[in-house]
Amino acid sequence: MNLVEYPDRDMMMIALAGTIAGQLGEALRQNGRASLCVPGGSTPGPVFDMLSAVDLDWANVSVFLNDERWVSEDNPRSNTRLLRQRLLTGKAAAATLVPMHLDTDTPEEALDRLSNGLRPHLPISVLILGMGADMHTASLFPGADRLEEALSDDAPVLLAMRAEGAGEPRITLSAPVLRDAMHSHILITGPEKRAAIERAEGRPAAEAPVGQFLGNATVHWAE
Repeated sequence: MNLVEYPDRDMMMIALAGTIAGQLGEALRQNGRASLCVPGGSTPGPVFDMLSAVDLDWANVSVFLNDERWVSEDNPRSNTRLLRQRLLTGKAAAATLVPMHLDTDTPEEALDRLSNGLRPHLPISVLILGMGADMHTASLFPGADRLEEALSDDAPVLLAMRAEGAGEPRITLSAPVLRDAMHSHILITGPEKRAAIERAEGRPAAEAPVGQFLGNATVHWAE
């Protein structure tokens, strides 16, 4: 595991935002386009704030989530809402938001349309993942109803996912899509998550889904 420790959270957020901006810029120079795949939750918010002010060719950057809760965008738990508030502002307002939610009763009803919308933006240029203390990442939860399928090498782009710890039904990118990212980062804070990610190494994927990505990712941690 490539683990980078930082003296404090502020330094970590600044360093990670700079690294991601550089990797996006490299992808834009090489390919004329780039994609940024990000988690929800409050932890990456400061990174989003800094990225939104970076001078990049945002018009050629597509942004999408690792996963989304199946709630409307006016719900405080909507990850899409967070993206609009914290990342897709300022200079980054020119980026393309690739939807991970549609106005349907269940995620299953939207899978085909959302998958078709995502495919042109793959593989992911830069991926940021978070992790829960239960060692889940994206909506790949231990004990989730379709976890085995989502971790398989022939998994579809997107899956609907339900798990005891998830609350609402979710939609999530599958493990192969996440593993194919050109640059991968896992962002965690605090001693509990540091211990969890260390436990994840070498555990079966069903118990510690985040372990599927440790070989390709840089883990960024601060107290």
